[in-house]
Amino acid sequence: MDTEPVEVAEAAEAGDGRFTVRLANFEGPFDLLLQLITKHKLDVTEVALSQVTDEFMAHLRALGPDGDLDQTTEFLVVAATLLDLKAARLLPAAEVEDEADLALLEARDLLFARLLQYRAYKRIAEIFQDRWETEGRRHPRTVGLEPHHAELLPEVVISIGAEGFARLAVKAMQPKAEPQVYVDHIHAPLVSVQEQAAVVVALLRERGTAAFRELIEDAGDTLTVVARFLALLELYREKAVGLDQETALGELTVTWAGGDGETRVTDEFDREPAQDPESAPDPESARDAEPAPETEAQE
Repeated sequence: MDTEPVEVAEAAEAGDGRFTVRLANFEGPFDLLLQLITKHKLDVTEVALSQVTDEFMAHLRALGPDGDLDQTTEFLVVAATLLDLKAARLLPAAEVEDEADLALLEARDLLFARLLQYRAYKRIAEIFQDRWETEGRRHPRTVGLEPHHAELLPEVVISIGAEGFARLAVKAMQPKAEPQVYVDHIHAPLVSVQEQAAVVVALLRERGTAAFRELIEDAGDTLTVVARFLALLELYREKAVGLDQETALGELTVTWAGGDGETRVTDEFDREPAQDPESAPDPESARDAEPAPETEAQE
């Protein structure tokens, strides 16, 4: 059931020639009417769209051939959306089963989305216009500073003389050193356990007792640390040193117990890997493979 439409008091042109609606409960641009209805600040059923349309047609006739096409298009989009919203409010709500009705609802949603998109584009265009006008009043400076401003600049003090500039020039003109690629990390050198054992024995004979971290403090790499630890185990097996560790993973204390005699450490860690006997050539098969000496054929 439609309510009694509010009387349209006046539809006049704004100062910029845009269509302005003046109702008993609304006065302003026509697109603002849709904005208020969208935010539920104004009931769409209280707006007489037919009278608003008549007033807009009268407005277009008053403009004559000089009418703005963009303004006309904007009115059609807003009016179509308002008409669809008002029809949806007045018609009873029920489940939609007809495909045609579903298509109409989808078309309405699409129309409303396009209207919101149009309003966003319109707002962005206004922002660009404002920036265009603001930046249009700015001009780059094409001349130098005025004398009274130039005097405010600090004097540049160059603390380098002619000889310093000459050294900089020579350094800049020198060719750059070619980059070097080091391959030491690709093949790690072997570390002899016997040699590291001699180092450990010398330190222990000098100090008597030392912590393990003191025995490896001059080790240059991890392999040297491992070799000295293996040498320490061999010395312990030969009962040349004593090991003491109060707590698990704690400080390891090494005490020399080998006396002044010669201490030898096995060289099993320094030997080359033994050759697999299966892969070694058989002497007999090698001898059989040798060509037999040529003999003179008997006549």
